[in-house]
Amino acid sequence: MAVSPPRLGLIAGSGQFPLLVAEGAKRAGCHLTIVGLSGLADAALAGQADIFRWAGLARLGRWIRILKRNGATAVILAGAVRKTSMYGRWRLLRNLPDWTSFRLWFFRLRDKRNDTVLAAVADEFARHGIIMQDCVTYSSEHLAPEGVLTRGQPSASQLADAEFGWRMAKELGRLDIGQSVAVKETEVVAVEAIEGTDRMIERAGQLCPRGGWTMVKVAKPNQDMRFDVPTVGPETIANLACHGARMLVIEAGKTVILEREKMLADADRAGIVILSRSPM
Repeated sequence: MAVSPPRLGLIAGSGQFPLLVAEGAKRAGCHLTIVGLSGLADAALAGQADIFRWAGLARLGRWIRILKRNGATAVILAGAVRKTSMYGRWRLLRNLPDWTSFRLWFFRLRDKRNDTVLAAVADEFARHGIIMQDCVTYSSEHLAPEGVLTRGQPSASQLADAEFGWRMAKELGRLDIGQSVAVKETEVVAVEAIEGTDRMIERAGQLCPRGGWTMVKVAKPNQDMRFDVPTVGPETIANLACHGARMLVIEAGKTVILEREKMLADADRAGIVILSRSPM
């Protein structure tokens, strides 16, 4: 008797990570329904999908209807979404939330922190028989291994900054504020909040015009691997190099690396050390 393939849904934001998830899911034999978030997702995802549909960022009800219509019993959220788009003038008109999203955002959330919002989204999926899976279920090969990943090795002062920044970043993560911190000479230069990592890197560069600072990007202490997993790639290195960073510290086994070979080659050319470490 033939066994039906797993029927998986993918809600895709921006960046390359949704493509990696889709490729992994198809290799695993899944029937894949992809909901691409309008203005964010890469149109190339359609080539990986059995079913592909576009939907707005604040159209949770439509996401659920599409997945249920196509028999999905599990879903993965992957890709970046700028939370700043949820705020500002005319946000309701710009995002046009459906009733499911409106009810969740304004009536069901005790606060608007990432974990609170995404846990509520997961609960809404579960109410309809769709279980949210870890976002690396089909892409675990892209998680960072432990060790110094570049040819360049960290100096004693960089290791001190890495240790100091690790503690600061973990505390930010515990409070669900952000996952990255910029440090220099065991002093916090900038922290990540709602504006995102790239803007924090720019600010750190402005505050350290002579460069030489370190960015530490970690998972939260009790990281829910269903969402908000730290991700780095060649664009991260380009931004760090542009703004004077000389070291990137990430968490082994909890950080997704996009285009690993290119990222490491770019880091070596830019003189940026990459240290991937596990919690001490």
